[in-house]
This record gives sequence, C-alpha cells and structure tokens, in this order.
Amino acid sequence: MDKPIGRKAGDIVLCEEDLAYEEEILRNPYSVKHWLRYCVFKKDAPPSVVNLIYERALKEMPGSYKLWYSYLCLRRKQTKGRCITDSCYEDANNAFERALVFMHKMPRIWMDYCKFLTHQQKITTTRKVFDRALRALPITQHSRIWPLYLKFVKMHPIPETAVRVFRRFLKLSAEDAEEFVDYLKSIDRLDEAAVKLAQIVNKDSFTSKTGKSNHQLWNELCELSSKNPKQIKSLNVDAIIRGGLRRYTDQLGQLWNSLADYYIRSGLFERARDIYEEAIQTVTTVRDFTQVFDAYAQFEELNLSHLMEEIGEKTNPTDDDDIEVELRMARFEDLMDRRPLLLNSVLLRQNPHNVAEWHKRVQLYEGKPHEVINTFTEAVQTVDPKQAIGKVHTLWVDFAKFYEKNNQIEDARIVFEKATQVKYVKVDELATVWCEWAEMEIRNANYKEALKLMHRVTTPPARKVDYHDDAELVQTRVHKSLKIWGLYADLEESFGTFKTCKAVYDRILELKIATPQIIMNYAIFLEENNYFEEAFKAYERGVSLFKWPNVYDIWNTYLSKFLKRYGGSKLERARDLFEQCLEGCPNKFAKTFFMLYAKLEEEHGLARHAMNVYERATKAVPANERFDMYNMYIKKASEIYGVTKTRSIYERAIEELPDQQAREMCLRFADLERKLGEIDRARAVYGHCSQMCDPRVAPEFWRVWKEFEIKHGNEDTMREMLRIKRSVQATYNTQINMMSAQMLAAATNTAEAAAASQDSMKMLDVEESRPPVPVAKSLARPGSNIMFVRSETQPGTSTEEVPVASNPDEIDIDEDGEDDEEEEATIEEQQVPRQVFGSLKKDDGDEEDAQ
Repeated sequence: MDKPIGRKAGDIVLCEEDLAYEEEILRNPYSVKHWLRYCVFKKDAPPSVVNLIYERALKEMPGSYKLWYSYLCLRRKQTKGRCITDSCYEDANNAFERALVFMHKMPRIWMDYCKFLTHQQKITTTRKVFDRALRALPITQHSRIWPLYLKFVKMHPIPETAVRVFRRFLKLSAEDAEEFVDYLKSIDRLDEAAVKLAQIVNKDSFTSKTGKSNHQLWNELCELSSKNPKQIKSLNVDAIIRGGLRRYTDQLGQLWNSLADYYIRSGLFERARDIYEEAIQTVTTVRDFTQVFDAYAQFEELNLSHLMEEIGEKTNPTDDDDIEVELRMARFEDLMDRRPLLLNSVLLRQNPHNVAEWHKRVQLYEGKPHEVINTFTEAVQTVDPKQAIGKVHTLWVDFAKFYEKNNQIEDARIVFEKATQVKYVKVDELATVWCEWAEMEIRNANYKEALKLMHRVTTPPARKVDYHDDAELVQTRVHKSLKIWGLYADLEESFGTFKTCKAVYDRILELKIATPQIIMNYAIFLEENNYFEEAFKAYERGVSLFKWPNVYDIWNTYLSKFLKRYGGSKLERARDLFEQCLEGCPNKFAKTFFMLYAKLEEEHGLARHAMNVYERATKAVPANERFDMYNMYIKKASEIYGVTKTRSIYERAIEELPDQQAREMCLRFADLERKLGEIDRARAVYGHCSQMCDPRVAPEFWRVWKEFEIKHGNEDTMREMLRIKRSVQATYNTQINMMSAQMLAAATNTAEAAAASQDSMKMLDVEESRPPVPVAKSLARPGSNIMFVRSETQPGTSTEEVPVASNPDEIDIDEDGEDDEEEEATIEEQQVPRQVFGSLKKDDGDEEDAQ
C-alpha cells in the first residue's frame, strides 16, 4: 500500500499516485474530464474521500450536469443495503437539493430524486418534490414525471390525495381517464367512477388506450351502474341504459338485463318485472329474446323459491302466504307457456311479411277463436304481397276455411271476395283463391254457385291484355289462367251439360293455353259421350298445337285409340297418320310408333309393307335400340318369308351394328347357314367376323369356330382357321405396338422440348443429335403418307441370332401323324423382304429344319 506523504485541506490523505492527478487539477481546475478521471481512480477509496473530491469538483464547476449526475448516482449507491433512517439518506437528499439549485431544468435529476424519496416512504416530502418538479419543468416534459407520481399515490392509502392528483393529471392527459376509473373502482368510490365513465362514453372523440370500443365502455358503465345501485347517486341509471338501448340496437338483450338487474338490486321487483315484460315485447332478434327470457325466468324462479323458503321457516303459515305462493307459481307457469307465442312475436317484429310465421301464430292460438280471427285480420292487413316471404293467398284461404269449419259460410264468402281484390304478385295466387272458393262451394253442395264463380272469373276484360305483362294487374289477367280453366272444365264435366263442357274445352283451345293433358281429357270426354270423330279432331288440334317431345303422349294415345276404333277399315287414313307422326318424330320416340305401324300392316295390311316398316325402323331408332330392332325384323321376316329371306337382313345388320353386336349377329348368321347345310357360307361368315374378333378379347368366337371346323371341316380348313387367328392376333398386336410407340415418341418429344425451351442453342443441339429414322423407300407407295420403318434385322446380318417369335395362344392340333403330312406338304410362297415382318419372321435355320 502506498504511504501517505502529507495532509491537505479537509484532512485529505494523499498518496504518491494522487500527485499526478492533483497537479493536473491545479493546471486545469475547470476540466470535467480530469476531475472524472480522478474520481474514477479513487473509486475504491473510502466514501468520504470520493465524496470530497466530487465536492471540490462541484465547487469549481457547479453547473456541470455530468459531475452532478455522477455524484448523485454515487450517493444513491452508497445508501444501498442500509436502513432508510440512516444519515446517509439525509446526506443524499441534501445533495439532491443542492443539485436542483443548478439543475432544476433537468428531468432526469427530478425523476431520480422522486424515485429515491418514494423508496424512503416519505409521503409528504415526496408529494411536495413531485409538485416542485412539475412547476420547475416545462409542460412538454411532464409526461416523464406523471407516471412516477401516479405510481406513488397508488402505492399508499391516501385516496383523497390520489383523486386530486388524478384530476390534475387528466387536465393534461384526458385520454388516460380509464386509469382514473379503474383506480376509483379499486378504492370503492363507484359514484365518481360511474360519473367519469359516463363522461367518457358521451365523448365521441375519446379513444381508449386499452383498445376498448365505445360499446364495450357502455356495457362496462351499465354493469357498474346496475350492480351497485345504492352507491351510485349522481346518475340516472334508467336514462343511461335506455340511451344505450337506442344507440346500440344489436346488443339489446344484455342492456335490458342490466336495467332489470338494477331494479332487482334496488329491491324494486315489480319495476324489474315491468322491465322484463317491456323487453320481450320490443326485442327484434331471437338472441336478444333468449337472453331476456332466460333472465326473466330465472328471476321468477328465484323469487318463487325465496318466497317458499320464507314461508317454510314460519311456524304458522297463513292463507295469504298460500295465495301468494299460488300467485307466483301461476305467474311463472304463464311465462313459460307464453314462450312460443313471444318468440313468434319476435320473429314477426323482425319481418312482419313472413307468411309462415303468421301461420304458426294461428296454430299457437288453436282453440281460441277470437284470437285466431284477430290474428288472421292483423296478418292480411300487415303483409304486403310485394314484400311477402311465402304465399300471401294462403292466409286468405286459411282465414276463409276457418269460417267454413265453424259453419259460417257467408263470412267465408266475404273473406274470399276480399281476397280476390288483393294485388298479388303472380296470377297463380289469385287463381288459387278462386279455385279454393269454388271448391268450398262444392264441399257445401252449392254446385251452381261454383259454376257461376268459374264463369265470372273466366269472363275476359273489356280490353285485350297480355297474360305475361307484369305491368297489368293480376285481376285483368286471371281469365287466362290454366288452373282456372282446368277446374272449370272439371266442373262442367261433373255438373254441366255436354254442350257447355265442350264450349269450355273449345275456349281453352282458342286461348292457346291448353296442355297435352287437357287435350287428352277433352278427347276422353268426347269418347265417353260417343263422339269419336270429334275426339279424333281434338287429337288433331292437339298435334297441331304442340311439338316434340310434348306431343308424344297425344300421338301415342291418338294412334292407339284410332287403331282400336277402326282397325283395318280405314287403312289408308291410318297409314297417313303414321307417316305424319313419323315425319318429325325424334329417334328416341320412334320405336313405339314403328312397332304400332308394323303391327297394323301385319294384321290388316301387306307383309311387304310391314317389312318396309321394319327396315325403316332399323335406320330411324337410336343406336342403342338398333340391335333389338334388327332382332325383331329378322324374327318377323323368318315368320313371314322364311329363314332364307333373313340373309340380306343379317348382312346389313353386320355392316351397321357396332363390333360387339355385329359379332353376335355373325354367330347367329353362321349358325343359320350351318342349319341350312350351307357350310361354305357359314365358314365365309366366320372368316368375315374374325377380322373384328381379337383372340384375347373374344375367345368365345374362336371356340365356336373351332368346334364348327371340328364337326364340318377338315385339316385344311382347320389350318386355315388357325392361320387367320394368328394373322388377326398379329394385326391387333401391331396396332397396339404402333399406338404405344406413338405415345412414347410424343412423351419423349415433349420432355426434350421442355428441357430445351430455356436455351435455343440447346434445342438445336437436340435436333442435331437425334438419329435419322431409316425408311425403306422401296416399300413406300407413291402418293402415300405411310412410310414403313426398317426393322432391327439389316441385310447381311446373320439370321441365326434372331430369336423365333412364339405365339402363346397357338393351338397344337397336329395329332395322329399330322406332323408327317405337314412335312410333305409343299406350299408356294412369294418372296417378301424380311424388313416387313420384323421380329415375326422365322429364322432361315428354322425353315430349313422344317423342310
């Protein structure tokens, strides 16, 4: 340790190392850097020594912020770990006070001093220092002091002081009012908190720092007011919550419950019940209704249970207590019974033009005729046909049926009369009303009245009106309604005369509103009255009115009825009808009429004509029905002319039908020839069919042909059949190989093009590197686009290296010495280039062995 060399002012003990710093200070007494270097050097010295050096420095430079800040930090550091009653705290406070004489504009000094005093728990002193800081600093820097000040006042139980401090703070920063409200809640000053919260809510420019919306603040105010009615005296809670009801219409249920809760906590139960009743009569959404109704039911249940507990505690309950319990019970049961009706009212307030909800409301009043009548009356007066959801006429119809059910026919007629004057959107609704009115008269045996109604509604207006013109009223267009005319025709058939009924049907045809069913009904009506020619005329008019496919039923019925009526007596007329029908008949409907036509010719006409009809039918029917039609044609031809006549039919069927169906025709044709003893013709048919029978796909055909050759052929014919089979299989294999090669080549070209698309030079390299395809020019026909690819076997190559192509489906029939006969047989063959056969060509060595 260095030895002290002497003493100086203030009994400073100097060491040899201090001399250099002292000399620098003497030379530069106003250099902050030298003083701080000296202090840093002496940091391990006793606190008094370091403090003295700082004091000497500050005496020389009292306006240095850096020296003051370092000195104050050192003073606070020296107090750590000591009791707050220690004298070092007071020395530090004195240092802060002396610093503030010069540094009173420095917010950091004030902040450190306030934090230091807060730690010392000196409430009054700290409060005064905070106030001095706010007075000394400019207002732009008050935001650095206020958070510390608010934290300080909330730390101690000084509510009055804290409230005053918060009020001062809100004058500077009004957006922090939520913090003040939270503090007021914490100290149970709820009245002032509610007042302040109401001010926040009423201020549209207020923006919550915590992210709360104005609606959330409203809910908070309502909850605070409703749950503390006895503490909040300065506000009119009822007016506040009702203001929220007008302002926030999407959360009415919660606000109504808050208002009712306010009166419940205030002990005003009847007033709370009135609030609940008002709420369920005014809310417009199911969610709000559910919230209010559940709270209302819970309130009544709790009220009832509490009353029963009070009566149970009494030793001698009185009759008044029992009456009160029964009254509360009846009130609760009535509330639960009213729930469906109240919910229906909510839905109707939401949309008063909902027809289905009005019907539900009527059902809820079942058994209460006066309420039902009032509901129907209110419904038909409220619902606007243009805005209605549902069919408005059903309200009028059900209203009239209600009177009819109670035997009040005159009242029902009055309702129907008013219903016919409503301006419906669609003609069909008004037509339904008229039809229901007529049906009511029929149910009550007033048939003439029903006919009068139909005559009245079908009377055309004075001026011509287009049925589809929506600009016209439905009352002026209803005379063309098909529903009206259909009922009118039914009524005339049942209760009118033949003349009047026929006039109705003729009028329907004149208006051109008839349907195929109307035509058929008209014709059936005429037939029942033995007016057959008139019925056929009705069919003719129907045929002229409609087009295919709507006219199908008319033609079918017309032709069937005509054939049944006249049979073959009017053959030429029937033929004309069939020709007229088939002239524009679509393919999918032609089969029925051709069959009828052919049946007519078979039974009453000429067989030649019947065959012509069948032949036409095979061309006119759709492709999926052509096979069946050919079968029918062949059957009829064999019955009429014999089986030999069917050969031409078979031939044409094989040409026109698809392969699968043509294959079956060939088998049947060949079997026919076999039965006729025409073996060569049957073999020719098999040979023709073999070209469309892949052995792998149609093995049944080859089995049949093989059995045929075994029974009726010889060795040569069997060998020819096997040769054809191998040829056909090779043909199908070649087609498959060519398709596979084309697909592989296309995929390769696509991949190469995609890889080379990024670089044009790379694409050129790919084109150059692709080997040329050798082409046998001698095999290319002039003017043909088909070029043959040379096989792998080149001229001059040893044929012994080429493997023999084996056929897995080959059938070995060389039995009983047939191999020897095959060896002796000599067949002249024309020399064909090997490139044509490819790998199918047998080796020369094999041929030599065979010879």
